[in-house]
Amino acid sequence: MIKLVTLAALLLLGTPALTPASAADPDAKAPTPRGMMRYDTNKDGWVDKAEWQAAQEARFKELDSQDELFARTPAAPGNVLPSDRQVERQTAYFQRMDRDKDGFVSKAEFMAQADRNFARCDLDKDGRINTAECRQALRRPSTTPARSER
Repeated sequence: MIKLVTLAALLLLGTPALTPASAADPDAKAPTPRGMMRYDTNKDGWVDKAEWQAAQEARFKELDSQDELFARTPAAPGNVLPSDRQVERQTAYFQRMDRDKDGFVSKAEFMAQADRNFARCDLDKDGRINTAECRQALRRPSTTPARSER
C-alpha cells in the first residue's frame, strides 16, 4: 500500500524554513520565511492556531480545485510535469479532502484537513507549531490510516 503524503508534508516541509542571509554582507536582507513559517505573522518563531487558520483561509481562496491545489507542486528535477507518483499522491490527497465527491473542495472540507494537519504537527498540544515540531510529527505514523476509496 502506498503511504500517502499529508498536506503538511507537501506544503509545509517542501522548502526550508528559512533562507539564510549572507553574514558577510551587512546590507543583506533578513531571511525570508518559507514553508510553514511564512505563516508566522508576529515573527515569534511559532505558528499559532489563529495564524494557521488565517493563512489556510487565504490559501483556500486560491486553491479549491485539484488543478489549482497542485499547480505549484514542483516537477521532478529535469521535468516540466510532475512525476506519475506525484500525480497519484496529489489525486489521492484531493479525493480524501473532497469528502462529498463533487470534484471541488469546499471551504469546510479544506479547513477540516488544515485543522487535522495542525493537530498532527502540534505534538505538545500547546496550540503552536514550528518546522522542527512538524518534522518530528511527520516521522511518526499517522493516527488516521490511509484508506482506499475503491
